[in-house]
Amino acid sequence: MNEGVAGIILAGGLSRRMGGGDKALAPLGRSTLLAHVIQRLRPQVGTLALNANGDPARFGALTLPVVADTVPGFAGPLAGLLAGLEWAAAATPCRWLATAASDTPFFPEDLVRRLLAAAEDRTDTVAVARCGERRHPTFALWPLALARPLRRMLVDDGNRRVTAFIDANAHVDVDFPPAELAGGGTFDPFFNINTPQDLAEAERLSRSLA
Repeated sequence: MNEGVAGIILAGGLSRRMGGGDKALAPLGRSTLLAHVIQRLRPQVGTLALNANGDPARFGALTLPVVADTVPGFAGPLAGLLAGLEWAAAATPCRWLATAASDTPFFPEDLVRRLLAAAEDRTDTVAVARCGERRHPTFALWPLALARPLRRMLVDDGNRRVTAFIDANAHVDVDFPPAELAGGGTFDPFFNINTPQDLAEAERLSRSLA
């Protein structure tokens, strides 16, 4: 557990490709996508919250603070990041915020430790996960001081691209190896679920993990 790091799970989207509703509550094995993500992220951070919009009561069983977007219009992951940065600054003693997507149930159990190791000597630097040639910008470690420039980018500039915000700030990519399957073979541990077909693939991967 990294006491100086707050964590937030990003679940504020509209899940259009899944037919709407709360994609994070879709079943995976005997649990839900969100439960898998909580199980992986909670031991890695000092305190944890969920970014979600709408009635927070539907997540009441999770015993997590539910933090809604602080800018209107379902502005995507950057809006969830901003809500998380502002929550962490106001409600925790942490210096960093770790983000994880609610539709990515297999991300590494050493995610935060490795991101922090890459960034902790550079307190203005974003550490971003990468596997192979692909960067995964919603799995990152963010200095809390980035809340103000992020609000300017979202509200004043209208730019909602996570990669654009990363590239506008000091950052370092942190490489993670592929996850191994019990029967041989590998896959990207940041595999995310956008469609019912992806959910079926996640079920297969869950049964096949080493």
